[in-house]
Amino acid sequence: MKIAFFGAGQIGSALIKGMLHSNRISASEIYVKGGHSQTAANLQKELGFQLLTNLNDLFEMDLLVIATNNNNVLPILKSLPKTVLDKKIPIVSVAGGINLIEMTSVVGADYPVAHCIPNTPVQVGAGVLGVSFTKNIQPEEKEFILKSLSPLGAVYEVAEDDLGIVGSIAGCTPAFVAMLIESLGDAGVLHGLKRDLAYELVEQMLQGTATLALENKLHPAVLKDGVTSPGGSTIRGVAALEANNFRHALIAAIDATMSE
Repeated sequence: MKIAFFGAGQIGSALIKGMLHSNRISASEIYVKGGHSQTAANLQKELGFQLLTNLNDLFEMDLLVIATNNNNVLPILKSLPKTVLDKKIPIVSVAGGINLIEMTSVVGADYPVAHCIPNTPVQVGAGVLGVSFTKNIQPEEKEFILKSLSPLGAVYEVAEDDLGIVGSIAGCTPAFVAMLIESLGDAGVLHGLKRDLAYELVEQMLQGTATLALENKLHPAVLKDGVTSPGGSTIRGVAALEANNFRHALIAAIDATMSE
């Protein structure tokens, strides 16, 4: 399978790295069309993918991924050669601000287009991706896109109106979790742990807790109650979090990401 990426910035590079990390696609099968900066060229030296200079070469692709800022999405679609549009090579855009209606107004209502919001852990195959499709997309086209994205992590088909909150919960919270790791690591250092060990303990704990929740389908309260014994240290910590508005702070943070 050959995939062409438009853009190799933060999210574009994460997607490319994720595809390569999966070992399901080789660097020789990834093509990247960069902009005026040298981002794509510099990343190519590191990862060894192919640089795309002639848009007519897109005809050989199986999937096109637009990973640029919002302002470039529609111009890119308008620049696609007629041979590519006639072949109906599926397109996935990961730009948050350009919707499916806007994209299909350029390429046509029957063109297979998906709007996807990924998060940065896609680069190690552990991402969360929300994806929406045009209403006229054929089942086999949808299945192909979902299968193509699957090496990057867990893919969830949602209504496009829900991509915003999916993007906030999955896309913004890695920053919040990184702050949590840093803060708990500091607490470990405060009580005598070496910093590298403190961070690793927190990271392993988060991974284990998430795995337990996913595999057992347990309500978060059940997980919490399973750790909190009467009068124990954990419930004292929970009480301290409640006293400092821990839940409200997280809800308010997500709410802030949804504000324009």
